[in-house]
Amino acid sequence: MIISQTEIAIPNAQHVSVTDNTLTVDLEDGRTLSAPLGWYPRLANATPEEREHWRLVGQGSGIHWDDIDEDISIEGLLLGKRSGESQGSFERWLATRRR
Repeated sequence: MIISQTEIAIPNAQHVSVTDNTLTVDLEDGRTLSAPLGWYPRLANATPEEREHWRLVGQGSGIHWDDIDEDISIEGLLLGKRSGESQGSFERWLATRRR
Protein backbone atom coordinates (compact mmCIF):
# COMPACT_ATOMS: atom_id res chain seq x y z
CA MET A 1 0.00 0.00 0.00
CA ILE A 2 1.30 3.41 -0.94
CA ILE A 3 0.35 6.32 1.27
CA SER A 4 0.80 9.78 -0.10
CA GLN A 5 1.21 12.71 2.20
CA THR A 6 -0.13 16.00 1.00
CA GLU A 7 1.12 19.04 2.80
CA ILE A 8 -1.57 21.60 3.32
CA ALA A 9 -0.59 25.20 3.92
CA ILE A 10 -2.69 26.88 6.60
CA PRO A 11 -3.32 30.52 5.66
CA ASN A 12 -2.95 33.19 8.30
CA ALA A 13 -5.75 35.35 9.64
CA GLN A 14 -5.89 39.01 8.73
CA HIS A 15 -9.04 40.26 10.46
CA VAL A 16 -11.48 39.01 13.08
CA SER A 17 -15.02 40.05 13.93
CA VAL A 18 -17.38 38.69 16.54
CA THR A 19 -21.14 39.23 16.65
CA ASP A 20 -23.65 37.89 19.17
CA ASN A 21 -23.90 34.71 17.08
CA THR A 22 -20.81 34.28 14.91
CA LEU A 23 -17.01 34.36 14.89
CA THR A 24 -15.79 35.46 11.46
CA VAL A 25 -12.16 35.39 10.34
CA ASP A 26 -10.79 36.80 7.08
CA LEU A 27 -7.80 34.82 5.80
CA GLU A 28 -4.85 36.05 3.79
CA ASP A 29 -5.82 33.82 0.85
CA GLY A 30 -9.16 35.60 0.41
CA ARG A 31 -11.38 33.10 2.23
CA THR A 32 -13.65 34.01 5.11
CA LEU A 33 -14.38 31.49 7.84
CA SER A 34 -17.42 31.66 10.09
CA ALA A 35 -18.20 29.54 13.14
CA PRO A 36 -21.11 29.62 15.57
CA LEU A 37 -20.21 31.57 18.68
CA GLY A 38 -21.70 28.74 20.75
CA TRP A 39 -18.64 26.66 19.85
CA TYR A 40 -16.57 28.99 22.05
CA PRO A 41 -18.32 29.48 25.41
CA ARG A 42 -15.91 32.13 26.68
CA LEU A 43 -16.53 34.27 23.62
CA ALA A 44 -20.27 33.63 23.87
CA ASN A 45 -20.21 34.89 27.48
CA ALA A 46 -17.90 37.84 26.82
CA THR A 47 -19.06 41.42 26.57
CA PRO A 48 -19.03 43.11 23.15
CA GLU A 49 -16.02 45.12 24.31
CA GLU A 50 -14.13 41.97 25.35
CA ARG A 51 -14.94 40.33 22.01
CA GLU A 52 -13.45 43.28 20.14
CA HIS A 53 -10.19 43.15 22.13
CA TRP A 54 -8.43 40.44 20.09
CA ARG A 55 -4.96 40.16 18.65
CA LEU A 56 -3.37 37.87 16.10
CA VAL A 57 -0.64 35.57 17.42
CA GLY A 58 1.95 33.49 15.60
CA GLN A 59 1.92 35.80 12.60
CA GLY A 60 -1.81 35.16 12.20
CA SER A 61 -1.90 31.42 12.89
CA GLY A 62 -4.11 32.07 15.90
CA ILE A 63 -6.27 34.61 17.69
CA HIS A 64 -6.00 35.57 21.35
CA TRP A 65 -8.42 37.50 23.56
CA ASP A 66 -6.51 38.79 26.59
CA ASP A 67 -9.59 39.82 28.58
CA ILE A 68 -11.12 36.34 28.57
CA ASP A 69 -7.96 34.24 28.14
CA GLU A 70 -9.24 32.58 24.96
CA ASP A 71 -7.11 31.23 22.11
CA ILE A 72 -8.39 29.89 18.79
CA SER A 73 -6.14 28.52 16.06
CA ILE A 74 -6.84 28.99 12.38
CA GLU A 75 -6.09 25.31 11.83
CA GLY A 76 -8.76 24.42 14.38
CA LEU A 77 -11.27 26.70 12.66
CA LEU A 78 -10.49 25.11 9.28
CA LEU A 79 -11.01 21.66 10.81
CA GLY A 80 -14.28 22.68 12.44
CA LYS A 81 -13.02 22.13 15.98
CA ARG A 82 -14.99 23.53 18.88
CA SER A 83 -13.49 24.76 22.12
CA GLY A 84 -11.57 22.00 23.87
CA GLU A 85 -12.10 23.51 27.32
CA SER A 86 -13.64 21.15 29.85
CA GLN A 87 -17.01 22.00 31.36
CA GLY A 88 -15.42 22.23 34.82
CA SER A 89 -12.79 24.69 33.67
CA PHE A 90 -15.41 26.81 31.91
CA GLU A 91 -17.66 26.81 34.99
CA ARG A 92 -14.76 27.94 37.22
CA TRP A 93 -13.96 30.74 34.75
CA LEU A 94 -17.62 31.75 34.58
CA ALA A 95 -17.86 31.83 38.40
CA THR A 96 -14.97 34.32 38.57
CA ARG A 97 -16.89 36.66 36.24
CA ARG A 98 -19.95 36.74 38.47
CA ARG A 99 -18.07 38.19 41.43
